[in-house]
Amino acid sequence: MGSAIKVSSGPLLEKKGDLTAVLTSLDAQDFFFLDEIHRLQPSMEEILYPAMEDFRVDLIIGQGPGARVHPYQLNRFTLIGATTRAGLIMAPLRSRFGIVHRLEFYSPEDLLLIVKRSAKILGIKMDEAGGAEIARRSRGTPRVANRLLRRVRDFAEVRAKGFIDLAVARDALAMLGIDQHGLDDVDRNLLLAIIQKYSGGPVGLNTLAASLSEEEDAIEEIYEPYLMQLGLLDRTPRGRVATALAYKHFALDEPKRQPGLF
Repeated sequence: MGSAIKVSSGPLLEKKGDLTAVLTSLDAQDFFFLDEIHRLQPSMEEILYPAMEDFRVDLIIGQGPGARVHPYQLNRFTLIGATTRAGLIMAPLRSRFGIVHRLEFYSPEDLLLIVKRSAKILGIKMDEAGGAEIARRSRGTPRVANRLLRRVRDFAEVRAKGFIDLAVARDALAMLGIDQHGLDDVDRNLLLAIIQKYSGGPVGLNTLAASLSEEEDAIEEIYEPYLMQLGLLDRTPRGRVATALAYKHFALDEPKRQPGLF
């Protein structure tokens, strides 16, 4: 669009002067991308309210009884806030955004385009089938696809003369512990813990985290969303439960459960 963009993050803006400095430095039609906006301090949000509505910030000049508020007119800019936890954004700030979008996981077809582009940038020799296999096991996430591409490249350089085809991609991903659905060792251990240790669930998050030696936040925000998207895990009021698809994935027989009363 012929405009500049300035990028910052909510945790980095600790003082009011930090945010004010960024806002006053924006030129007309610039973009301000604020990542992790839900971690912005409430005092910082108060600065954004007039900036978003009236393109104005109130500068406090002086100290003590002689201090005065000087309104500073900003150039017209576009604020983009990114977060994975929109519910933690204060309602007054969330309601001031004109457009709210939700990003879904990428399709394998889109990830294939990303893998092919990354391979071209990195100078990796790869055919269509090898790239599609990497894309299919990338959990719908571009950064995972790029990470797997680099590791498969390392495998190919040592064992396949640097060329990635379908067989090389499968062998490399098998060595990395990535199965056909993109599940890694932690994902499988999580599901197997629910199935084998707790009879398929339900099991509480803190109990599951203790048995896996993982942090609760990591399980809840990193591993569970993808498992739930695949239909392998279910969250219930009583805890986590392995679904019938999870038993099918591991070729295990699903135990007979007592039917609920209601």
